[in-house]
Amino acid sequence: MAGSQPPVFFADPQDLARDLIVLAGPEGRHAADVRRLAVGERVDLTDGDGQVAECLVTRAQRGQLELAVRQRTVQPAPDPALAVVQAIPKGERGQLAVELMTEAGVDVIVPWAAERCVARWEGDRGDRAVARWRSTAREAAKQARRSRVPEVTAPAGLGEVAARAGRAARAFILDPQGGEPLSETTLPRSGEMLVIVGPEGGITPGEAAALTRAGATAVRLGPTVLRTSSAGMAAAAILLSRAGRWA
Repeated sequence: MAGSQPPVFFADPQDLARDLIVLAGPEGRHAADVRRLAVGERVDLTDGDGQVAECLVTRAQRGQLELAVRQRTVQPAPDPALAVVQAIPKGERGQLAVELMTEAGVDVIVPWAAERCVARWEGDRGDRAVARWRSTAREAAKQARRSRVPEVTAPAGLGEVAARAGRAARAFILDPQGGEPLSETTLPRSGEMLVIVGPEGGITPGEAAALTRAGATAVRLGPTVLRTSSAGMAAAAILLSRAGRWA
């Protein structure tokens, strides 16, 4: 929970280089009109790519804040990194999955058009869906006080997912029948950990075979079967804790 920690807002990288920053536009309206931040309060600004400016409010007016920079830091990219291939759920469950994974600390989210997915992203509909996922990741990163917004890639097919699994330091297929628990499997010290989350109906035998040939290992989360919208978050909690990123 955020508690009394200062809120986080996004700013352009060139603005973060200034000693006095005017936060306007949607972020300024949210800070000044919704959060009602006042003179003397702390605010953190980030470009969403690791740069952070710790600021104090020096002036507040409708729709914008004037901020004095106290300190700048750059948060390095996490290593090992965590990417989740998320089979596309129907309705708003996809955005819920993105929100949960972002809050947990996932670095890359790959929408996957698995064979048993009910939802199909095609043409303009697909473009709008990707935009919603990216917007959800950005807002969830702000809520979680993350200095890096997760990358949401373009939708991937099986070939692209298999290729990514082949490049990963370790790749895992979440499977209730998986032989090894994710909490006990060997993890890499560096590189990308890839988790593949199937649709509600599970991945097909053909998909499982292709991913296994690429180097992915079937693992299980626990004794219960989670929805596709929450499985990625649960896997992230296990992996990031074991990798020391939740320490």
